[in-house]
Amino acid sequence: MRYADDPGAQCEVFVRAAVERVWEPVTDIALPARLSPELHQVAWLDGADGPAVGARFEGHNRRVNMRDWRTVSEVIELAECRAFAWAVMDVDGRYGGPVSDVAGSLARWRFDLTPEDGGTRVRQSVVIGPGRSGVTLAIEARPEIEEQIVAFRLEELRGGMAATLAGVKSLAEEER
Repeated sequence: MRYADDPGAQCEVFVRAAVERVWEPVTDIALPARLSPELHQVAWLDGADGPAVGARFEGHNRRVNMRDWRTVSEVIELAECRAFAWAVMDVDGRYGGPVSDVAGSLARWRFDLTPEDGGTRVRQSVVIGPGRSGVTLAIEARPEIEEQIVAFRLEELRGGMAATLAGVKSLAEEER
């Protein structure tokens, strides 16, 4: 898959807890920072203290052999106990000019919750692009292996999603 094709990935887990119980860890922006191999710190911005459409939060990321970087995300969808989605922007211009509009996001993330058999099916997904990112820099350096670069990044993101979903499952099930 090529970057221009809106590549994405998803993972899902069944949680033995009601949707209302699962909603709390899903909308806790600090949870992925505790579990992710890349995201390590988050904070709500502009006086926001929880998810609402238009609310923004910053994330601080790190990877081996790379400088740490900051992103700003904006909540783009919030459907109580059903969906939580946000777009990630490169407001500092690490990968090109600064981007603060969701149309130029470097990724769009979402959680979808569906009641199932007395519990909840939780799906986390991501679509990378269309904005510039580390992936686009790698592709520009090695355009002949674009599909492998995209596949590698999506596999990294799946690993982070699997860790996050395992944490959501553990928290929601232990609090029953």
